[in-house]
Amino acid sequence: MPLFWKPYQSEATQFIESLKKQDPTLESRQIAGRALLWEQPVSREEVREVTAARVAQQPYVYQTHA
Repeated sequence: MPLFWKPYQSEATQFIESLKKQDPTLESRQIAGRALLWEQPVSREEVREVTAARVAQQPYVYQTHA
């Protein structure tokens, strides 16, 4: 390995890094936005209801019951 070897960064990674340099609050705003919809606590009762409502899949999905 050469002495001044530089690891590869894709164009997408370079773009994201430049966005973060332009707006230092970007990452914290992303985390706050994600918390609004995805980081919600799930109650055990809801998990039980979803598990009980599941329907078993047929062995061959596209076969109709004639």
